[in-house]
Amino acid sequence: MFNSLFRTKSIEEKNDSGLKKCLSALDLTLLGVGAIIGTGIFVLTGIAAANQAGPAVVLSFVFSGIACAFAALAYAELAAAVGGCGSAYGYSYVAFGEIVAWTIGWILLLEYSVSVAAVANGWSGYFSNALSAIGLALPESLTKSPELGGIINLPASAIIILLMGMLIKGAKQSAHLNTAMVCIKLMAIIIFVSVAAFNVHPANWHPFMPFGWFQTLPGGKTVGVLAGASLVFFAYVGFDAVSTAVEEAKDPQRDIPIGIIASLGFCTVIYIVVAGLLTGIVPYNTLGVPSPVAFALQSIGYKWASALVSTGVIAGLTTVMLVLYYGLTRIILAMSRDGLISPFLSQVNTKTHTPVRVIVITGLIMSTAAGLVPLGALAELVNIGTLAAFVLVCLGVIVLRRKHPDLYRPFKNPFSPLFPLLGMASCGALMGFLPHQTWTRFLLWLCLGIIIYFTYSINHSKLNR
Repeated sequence: MFNSLFRTKSIEEKNDSGLKKCLSALDLTLLGVGAIIGTGIFVLTGIAAANQAGPAVVLSFVFSGIACAFAALAYAELAAAVGGCGSAYGYSYVAFGEIVAWTIGWILLLEYSVSVAAVANGWSGYFSNALSAIGLALPESLTKSPELGGIINLPASAIIILLMGMLIKGAKQSAHLNTAMVCIKLMAIIIFVSVAAFNVHPANWHPFMPFGWFQTLPGGKTVGVLAGASLVFFAYVGFDAVSTAVEEAKDPQRDIPIGIIASLGFCTVIYIVVAGLLTGIVPYNTLGVPSPVAFALQSIGYKWASALVSTGVIAGLTTVMLVLYYGLTRIILAMSRDGLISPFLSQVNTKTHTPVRVIVITGLIMSTAAGLVPLGALAELVNIGTLAAFVLVCLGVIVLRRKHPDLYRPFKNPFSPLFPLLGMASCGALMGFLPHQTWTRFLLWLCLGIIIYFTYSINHSKLNR
C-alpha cells in the first residue's frame, strides 16, 4: 500500500497530448497578466486598506509579492525541466508520489473553479451597473442568486458560457481575446495613475499603519499588514496558470519561465503603485466598497475617468476568468490522462485541438454555481489552497535537485535551496494568518478528496497498470 501511495512518474515520460503548440513568450506573459490583474487591483486593494492594513496595504502587496516571487522561481524551474500541463500536480507526481500529486491536484481544482465562479459574480455587478447607466437595467431577480432574494445571477452564468465557447475554439484564439482585454484594462490603469498622481494628499497616508503588523480582534477577526497580505494574496492567484500551458508553448523550456517571471514582476509593480495612489487620494477608511478605484476617482470629481476605469474592470475580470478556466481544464486533462479521474475527460478534439469535453462539463458546472450561489466569501479558501500548492512546488525543487541532480534544467532557481526554503516559509506564514474557519473548510475539502482517491483513483491509476 505504501509503495502504491508514493509511486512516482518518470520525468522522461512524455505524452502526445494532441494540443497545438502555438503560444509565444509574449502570449504567455500576457496570459499571466490577464490572470493576475483583475479582482485584486480593482476590488481587494480598497477592502484590505479599509479593513485590515490602512495605507500600509502597500506593504501587504510587497510581502505577498515576495512570497509569490519565490514560488514563481520554483514554478519556472520545474516547468522548464519537468513540463506537462498539470502545473503543481504534475511536478508533485514526479517529486513526491501519487498521493501527494492527487492531493495538490484536488486543491487546484478547488482553487481554479471557485475562483472563476467568484470572479463571475464580481463581473456581473460591474456589467449590471454598466447596463443601468445606459437605461437597460436587468430586473434584480436576474442579477442575484436565490440566497440573496433573486432567481439567478444571469450575467455571471452567461459570461462563463461565452468563455466556454471561446476556449473550445482554441488556445490561440483565446490568447488573442486575452491580449485585447489586457490592453483595455492596462489603459484603465494608466488613466487612474495619470489622474491620481496629481491629486495625492499626503495627509491621507497618516497614520500609515493604523492596525500595526498583526493583531487579532475580539471575535476572531485578524487585522494588520500581515493579515492584509494573506487577503491580497488573492490578487496574485493566476500567475501559476502560465505553467499549465507547457504543452501549447512553442518553446516551453524558454518561454514558460519568461512568462511566469515577467508577468508576476510587472503586476507587482502595478499593484504597489496603484495601492499607494489609491490611499493617497482619499482616506483609506472610505475604500471598503465593491469598486474602490472607480469610487475614489468619482469622489475627487473625475466621473469620466471613473466610467472608463469601470470599463477596464469588466475587461480585467473577463481575462481573469478566461485564464483560470483555461488552467482548470488543462489540470483536469493531465489528471485524466494519468487515470486518477475518468478517462472520458482525456480526449482532445482533433479539429480544434482542445479538450472539448472537459471545457463543456466544467463550464456548465461553474456557470450553474455562479448563477445560483454567491461565492465572493470563498476568496480566503482559494488562498489557502493556492498557498499549499506553492509550498509543495518550492519543496519539489529541493527534492528533485537531490533525486535527479543531473536533470537538464534550462532555468535554474538561483541560490537553491535558500530561495525555495524562503518560498516555503513565506507562503506557510501567510497560511498561518488566515482565519480558523478557512482552515476548517479546507480540511473538509481535503477529506473529500482522500475518500475519492481511495475509492477510485488508486485502483484506476495508470501507474497501477
